[in-house]
Amino acid sequence: MTQLTVPQSTFHQARLKWLLVVPLMIFFLVFFVIPVGLMFASSFNPQTLGQVSVTTELTFDNYIRFFSRSNYLMAAGRSMMLGVVVAAVTLVIAYPMAFVIAKTETPARNTFLLILVLAAMQLDMVIRLYGMMVILGDNGLINQMLVGLGLRSEGSPLQLMYNFLGVVLGLVQFALPFMILTLMGVIRGINPSLEEAARSLGASRRRAFFRVTLPMSMPGILAGSLLVFSLSISSYIVPALMGGFRVGVLPVHIFQQVADGARFQFGATIAVILFLLSAGAVAVYLRLGNRQSGGLA
Repeated sequence: MTQLTVPQSTFHQARLKWLLVVPLMIFFLVFFVIPVGLMFASSFNPQTLGQVSVTTELTFDNYIRFFSRSNYLMAAGRSMMLGVVVAAVTLVIAYPMAFVIAKTETPARNTFLLILVLAAMQLDMVIRLYGMMVILGDNGLINQMLVGLGLRSEGSPLQLMYNFLGVVLGLVQFALPFMILTLMGVIRGINPSLEEAARSLGASRRRAFFRVTLPMSMPGILAGSLLVFSLSISSYIVPALMGGFRVGVLPVHIFQQVADGARFQFGATIAVILFLLSAGAVAVYLRLGNRQSGGLA
């Protein structure tokens, strides 16, 4: 009987690949798994003002308090709705830009368009939001133009800030480059011959786009939407500045519980619920992605 032997070089290559993953695993363990685990454990501790350490005493009072008060439930629903709205608006705005960049073959023009997309990411988020406040404020550029055109009076400006609309506009401006870059890579990977084949069979340019290009770019649409959704529901600085703490979302409540009230256990409870909502979105994305790829749902 012939005995098959595996070359030693194969074992060395496999071992080398695992060694390359070790630094990432250690980083992931130290800076994600352990902190999130401590946060989960702290959410089951009794409420103690100013106490951060995890104890062995367990209780469900924090979760009962969250689900028994309508303001926290409304904040959770508002956070989810905010993520969905921002993802949808960002997708509608970003897809044409991503399509143009992906289909542009001239290197100089392609580089110029990429610079336009990446330029917004070079500035600090707070600076970008203050720039939007100058434009969207009650005495901002838009309201001054409306007053000058006689469409609004000085005493009744158009409310573009310190409400849900202002938070949506701020988050769309923040998340737009992420959506464009995600879509651009997927659209660029679509074989142009497929759309050409549809055109040669009699399909118009519009029909070929909706029947070929758009369905094949669905992985990028799902991935970009998930990324924008996660960034939106976990954002604190945008609701704080563009919403003026008037738009109650879960990150704002976490800040108020931890920074203002030193209620670390209840703040951890809200953070856990926010984490579970984000994880649920990931699960939905994986299920939809599996269907799009033809796998079993």
